[in-house]
Amino acid sequence: MQVARTPRLILRQLAPEDASFILVLLNSQGFIDNIGDKGVRTLNDAKAYIANGPMNSYAEQGFGLYAVVLAENGFQIGICGLIKRPTLEHVDLGYAFLPQYWGKGYAFEAAQAALALGKQLGIEPIVAIVSSHNEASKALLNKLGLKFESQLQLTPEDAPVELFC
Repeated sequence: MQVARTPRLILRQLAPEDASFILVLLNSQGFIDNIGDKGVRTLNDAKAYIANGPMNSYAEQGFGLYAVVLAENGFQIGICGLIKRPTLEHVDLGYAFLPQYWGKGYAFEAAQAALALGKQLGIEPIVAIVSSHNEASKALLNKLGLKFESQLQLTPEDAPVELFC
C-alpha cells in the first residue's frame, strides 16, 4: 500500500515479498556500519524482520518503516519511515539506502515525505537518532531542520547515539 509519493519516489508498506531486498539492505556495509548488524542472514530471517518490525508497527502504531522505490520503475532503493522505540520517548525518523543511491537526494526526499506523513497523523515532535560517526546523516538531519540535542544510550549494550530534535 502506497503511503506517500514525491516527484521521484514512492513510499509503500513493506510486505513479505520484500524479503530479498531487506536481506541485501540489512547486510550492506553501510547499514552495518551506521545502524548495526540485525542478524538477518536468510530470506526467512528477512521475512521475520518485516513481520515483527514494520508490519507489526503498521498494525499497532499506524506507521512504520516503508519501502522506498523509484517512481519511474518501482525499483527498491531503501527504507524510510517512522519508528516508535520502547527506549525513546518520541517517535523517530529512520532510513537506510543501498550505498549506490547515497548522495543523490533520495534520503532527503523520502525523509521529507515521512515527516509530512507524521504531521498528517498528528505525531509531534519527531526526533532522530544517529551514530556519532555518521556525518552524512547528521548533515541530512540538519538540512531537514533537526538539530543536535544530546548524546544518549538507548540500552546498556548499545553504543551511544546522538539525538536530533
